[in-house]
Amino acid sequence: MIKLSNKTLSALPAKTSRPSYDREALSAGIVHIGVGNFHRAHQAWYLHRLFEQGLDHDWAIVGAGVRAFDETQRQKLAAQDYLTTLIELDPQGRSAEVVGAMIDFVPVEDANWALIDRMAKPDIRIVALTVTEGGYYIDPATKGFDASHPDIVHDAQNPNAPRTAFGAMIAALKKRRQNSERPFTGMSCDNLQGNGNILKQTVVSLARMSDPGLADWIESECSFPNSMVDCIVPATGPNELALVQDFGIADAVPVTHENFRQWVIEDDFCAGRPSWDKAGAIFSEQVHRFEAMKIRVLNGGHQIIANVGEVLSVPTIADCMAHPQIGAFFSKVARDEIAPLVLPAPGMPAQAYVDLVERRFSNPEIIDTTRRVAFDGSSRHPGFIVPSIQSALREGGASMSGLALVEACWARMCEGTREDGSVIEANDPFWDDLRRIAIEAKTRPEAWISQSQYYGDIGSNSEFSERFDHWLRKIWNDGIIAAIDAYLAE
Repeated sequence: MIKLSNKTLSALPAKTSRPSYDREALSAGIVHIGVGNFHRAHQAWYLHRLFEQGLDHDWAIVGAGVRAFDETQRQKLAAQDYLTTLIELDPQGRSAEVVGAMIDFVPVEDANWALIDRMAKPDIRIVALTVTEGGYYIDPATKGFDASHPDIVHDAQNPNAPRTAFGAMIAALKKRRQNSERPFTGMSCDNLQGNGNILKQTVVSLARMSDPGLADWIESECSFPNSMVDCIVPATGPNELALVQDFGIADAVPVTHENFRQWVIEDDFCAGRPSWDKAGAIFSEQVHRFEAMKIRVLNGGHQIIANVGEVLSVPTIADCMAHPQIGAFFSKVARDEIAPLVLPAPGMPAQAYVDLVERRFSNPEIIDTTRRVAFDGSSRHPGFIVPSIQSALREGGASMSGLALVEACWARMCEGTREDGSVIEANDPFWDDLRRIAIEAKTRPEAWISQSQYYGDIGSNSEFSERFDHWLRKIWNDGIIAAIDAYLAE
């Protein structure tokens, strides 16, 4: 077993691809906050492939984080010179590739001074983030900025010792402004429609709470491009650690991923950018079409099946797709109720995208657990399912019976038990509240869709509420499979 490091790259097994460029010659251009599996399998891979072409070696990544667990990740990566083994899980065969786009990782501190100092340096021209869909301090009721959140209140009162990534970005931008340096581009890589707009809203709104003049400067001088990111990347556990060892590599933080990636980016960078398009990314003025289709079909599709899988003790997404009722449930809802209301992206009709997602979800090599995919439904259902319901209501006459069943399945899962009697452990930041309402909804279904922070005014729509009421009562009376069978027979 060869321990991954710069010194051992040449000794890695011949079947493992490794950087051909001189990592010592790389210099930083990007700080990335939130160095999880997705970032290393997606954004870091595109940059690595660009470096392989001998291009843009002054755009290497400096990792960063603002939570205590990020320090553990930093230490693991530092011990192997910030290298990561990516294992592609193709049904036709697995392959391994070591990527070297990251060259440093900022020490994680309570007040984030080291992070602020690094982002304030003029060589950093992009600050990117993957902090999850629920990490942008959005008021769930209004979809605007949540100025009352304790983290935000703290950062507004302590702008020089912030606890959030956004507060640290503002403090760094303040230093750059004071030093007459150009601002950096802020780039969200999270699954949010209009993610650049949302990042701008968070940063500018937080800055305005403590320094209105700085907020005006950020709003006028910084750029926040929207982007769509797509690659299925499971969490790393014992199975993934064993896979990397099968390649003869000792890597403490390997990443597995499917044999598909897509990155569509709005070309709006105030301080320059790498030539990601030369590594396969797409720069487009129609990012919103790409992201709407992806968020509604793929991310929404995950929610269609993951909640059912949890209730029925089906362990993985691929297992769900192989299940006769769950796979058919995904297909009918996606084809009949979601795809018809999604504008096609360039070169990809919505129904063809459903075919693609169906194949990707069914990949048996991807061990993506239903529990991981079902996590944080309080962010994912409003972000991924509710927009399709709203489109159906606006359209008038469009079918939404399956979407109502999807939401009934979420309510059933949040009750906290599976049909085999086992307990579903807390899997949402608001789990206690969700479980309380889900229990109440067993006898009074309207309690669930009356949660305006997730559904807005959808709960007051009689057509949707009647279908939801019907499905949730049927689930509790007859079981979730009986409800799905009844839907499939409609």
